[in-house]
Amino acid sequence: MTTLLLPPSETKRDGGAAGSSLDLAALSFPDLGDARRTVLDALASLAADDAAAARALKLSARAAERELARNRVVHSSPTLAAIDRYTGVLYDALDAATLARPARTRAEAHVLVHSALLGLIGAGDAIPAYRLSHDSRLPGIALKRHWSGANAEVLASIDGPILDLRSEGYAALGPLPQRDDALFVRVVSLGEDGATRALNHFNKKGKGAFVRALLERGPLPGSVEGVIAAAGECGWPMRPGAPGELELIVPATLEGFAAAG
Repeated sequence: MTTLLLPPSETKRDGGAAGSSLDLAALSFPDLGDARRTVLDALASLAADDAAAARALKLSARAAERELARNRVVHSSPTLAAIDRYTGVLYDALDAATLARPARTRAEAHVLVHSALLGLIGAGDAIPAYRLSHDSRLPGIALKRHWSGANAEVLASIDGPILDLRSEGYAALGPLPQRDDALFVRVVSLGEDGATRALNHFNKKGKGAFVRALLERGPLPGSVEGVIAAAGECGWPMRPGAPGELELIVPATLEGFAAAG
C-alpha cells in the first residue's frame, strides 16, 4: 500500500467534536504511546511559565496568548481529524472538507501526518489544537533525538512505497528507511529553458494540490512506477531525481506558480 507522508502546519483550526478529547490509545501506531506521553508531559510543564513557553515555542507577543492557552488544555480540548485540524497553504490546497467520500476514505487509509507533539499519526486520527514545532525547545527533551528513532521504526514497518512530502525539518524527526520505494519528494518548477528550479513557499501549495489530485483520481497504485504514472495522468509529471528522491513538477497552469517560477 502506498503511503503519502505530509508535514503538519503551524496553524490549526479551532473546535472539534462536542465532548471529545485526546485519546492516545485511539491514535495510529500505539507503539509511540510512551514517546507521546513524554512530550505531552514536557509541554504541560512548559505551559506553567508563559514567558519561557513563548520563548521555547518562538511565539510573537500577538500569538502567545492564543497558542499557550491551547497548550494548557491539550488533554481536554475537543478533537478533529488531523486532516481537518491543520490549516495553512498545503492544507488549504488539499481542502479535505470538500473531498468526495471515496477520496476522503483513501486519505484516511494512505495519508500520514508527522506531528512534533504526537509523532506519526493517521489523517483520520482525532487530535486537539496545539502549538509545537520540529525546532521547539522543550524542557529536558531534544525533539530530534526523542522522535527520530521511534518514528523511523514505524516507517520501516510500513509495507509498500512511501512518498515523503515533509519539510526537511520534519523528515529529520523520522528518517525514511533505506530502501528503493521510500523516496523524498522534491517539488520543482520547469523553466522555459527546460531546467528545473526548486520552489520554496509555493511548494506547499503544490504538495496539497498534488495529494488532492491523486486521492481524487481513484485507488492509489501499489508501486513507485504506478504512482509516477498516476501522477502524470493527473497532470503532475513526476520523475526520478537525486538518489532517494522523486521530482514533482508543478503544472504551469496551477494558479500562483507562474509568478513563483
